[in-house]
Amino acid sequence: MAHKKGGGSSSNGRDSNSKRLGVKNFGGEFVIAGNIIVRQRGSKFHPGEGVGMGKDYTLFATRPGFVTFEKMRGRNGQKRVSVYDRHEKTGQSLN
Repeated sequence: MAHKKGGGSSSNGRDSNSKRLGVKNFGGEFVIAGNIIVRQRGSKFHPGEGVGMGKDYTLFATRPGFVTFEKMRGRNGQKRVSVYDRHEKTGQSLN
């Protein structure tokens, strides 16, 4: 017979590494081709003009320009990310 109680084991003690998702370049920021704009799970944001989507739903710039976040018309609040040559608020241009 045992004279000491068993130590037991805990079912806790695990945690996953953070995935560092989210917006990496915000609206109005200048990006070059290949810059990551958004890292996401699923298509929370959809690609617009000048933006591509990777197989893990990462949105990236396909050309240099200024990032804009837009609401898609008639799509129940879905959002689109585009890259334009000219900054929409300041009128700043690439040239």
